[in-house]
Order: sequence, then C-alpha cells, then structure tokens
Amino acid sequence: MSETRPIGTGLPEDGPFMNDRQKEYFRKKLLAWKADILRESRETLDALANESSNQADAADRASSETDRAIELRARDRQRKLIAKIDAAIERIDDGSYGYCEETGEPISLRRLDARPIATMSLEAQERHERREKVYRDE
Repeated sequence: MSETRPIGTGLPEDGPFMNDRQKEYFRKKLLAWKADILRESRETLDALANESSNQADAADRASSETDRAIELRARDRQRKLIAKIDAAIERIDDGSYGYCEETGEPISLRRLDARPIATMSLEAQERHERREKVYRDE
C-alpha cells in the first residue's frame, strides 16, 4: 500500500483522482463545516431570542436592531452556503465532485481542500469572473 502525503490537513493525494479515500475526506470536511454553521446559527437564534427588547433608550434599541439585522443577513448568507455544501455532497454521491463544471477537467486537490464547494477549476473560475466583470462594466 502506498504512503499518503497530506496537504496540511491530511488530504490523501495518492491514488487515482477522487478515489474513495478522497471522497470520504471531502464528505467529512463538508459535513463538519455544515455542522459548525448550524451550531452557530442555533447559538445566534438563542442569543436573539434571549436578548431583551425592552430597552428604554432609543439609541440602545436602534443599535440592537442594527446588530440584529447584521446577524440575520450573515445567517442568510450561511443558509445559502449550506445549500452549496449539500450540493457538493450530492456531487460526491453522483461521482461529479471534483470535476470542473465548465471544462470537465479535475479541480486541483489543493483548491478543493481550500474551497470544498468549488465547482470550477481555478482557471475556469478566473475566466468566469473576467467575463462577469466585462458584462458589469458595460
């Protein structure tokens, strides 16, 4: 059996691309990330529910409402992130995880380790962002 060479966090680089060990590594990473987000969301909701809304001072109430709005926006972004995590897990299940949706080529393991929800190779992502910028600037 060949030896595994980790990328900082233990990603198995040996063997064919997106082998069973790599799929399991990314599945665990994605599930742990999702669990962290859900835990943070519960903590935020608990804190918001326990927060006293009976503040006498108008400035304190306004500050509290602003903080609450910021927290809720952050939670909404995290809700969208959970959908991307779920989609990545589905791609692991259907065998398309780790392959660029634009070119069909493998996405580098280092990119996936840094951004496990990536759907495009770095090169394809850069092209996509350049095209978006051109259309935005017109």
